[in-house]
Amino acid sequence: MLCNLCPRQCNALRTESDNIGGVCGMPELPRIARASLHFWEEPSISGKNGSGTVFFSGCSLHCVFCQNEDISAKNKGKAITVNDLADVFKRLEAQGAHNINLVTPTHFVDSIIAALDIYKPNIPVVYNSSGYESAQTLKRLQGYVDIYLMDFKYIDDNKAQLYSNAPDYSVVCKAALLEAYRQQNECVFSEGIMQRGLIIRHLLLPQATRDAVAIFDWVKENTPNAYFSIMSQYVPLGKASEMSIINRKVTSREYNKVVDYILNCEFDNCYIQELTSADKIFIPDFDYTGV
Repeated sequence: MLCNLCPRQCNALRTESDNIGGVCGMPELPRIARASLHFWEEPSISGKNGSGTVFFSGCSLHCVFCQNEDISAKNKGKAITVNDLADVFKRLEAQGAHNINLVTPTHFVDSIIAALDIYKPNIPVVYNSSGYESAQTLKRLQGYVDIYLMDFKYIDDNKAQLYSNAPDYSVVCKAALLEAYRQQNECVFSEGIMQRGLIIRHLLLPQATRDAVAIFDWVKENTPNAYFSIMSQYVPLGKASEMSIINRKVTSREYNKVVDYILNCEFDNCYIQELTSADKIFIPDFDYTGV
């Protein structure tokens, strides 16, 4: 296939085993590094039983601070077939997962749709994404995805260029979020577990409190029924440790400034991650568990 699934529009040649010219570096068939119950998502996603999380290898964004660099940039993972992927969904559901959580799925949308055609779980399907998505690709997922769990990383084009080589991120992400909201504009819960809806995440970065506030304001105005999740787990990893602006954790002052602003807006649909979450111990081992 000649791939233009993501906003990079690489027109890369992707075969079952190779990728020629693509930013994601992934072949056409899926590659995953872990498939297991995961307990560190938002409470309505993880619940008590855990989220049935499938970590896909490769990424089209490549943030300098990525916590999953082993699989997003170094391509660690095991190649599987579409039938194998459907079986992974079945196993996670049988283990009691509250949902099937597809992490960094963009470049494997074709295989995901094919696997869901083979087996559509009786639990929600979560599309867990960087937010750097083609709205056209998302339209193909209508009827397959129950919950969109999407990042809104940058509203400043300069930061998007510096940290992810994606100066169009803000424009692209807004369009993607509006498409996700069109599909799932009401959050529905059963016993505290989300069944349908949209959660928009923002990872608070050092020296970026104004950006976080601006992103929150956009979410509140444009997707008022969605949930907003402010994340404080930033740890300077990879190339970020060499960049003076972000070579540190978020300070208490930065964190409190953003959290106080959100709380004063009386926006009820909100998750606020504790500052103590900024620790490497929360990064999962990509040891092919469940693959």
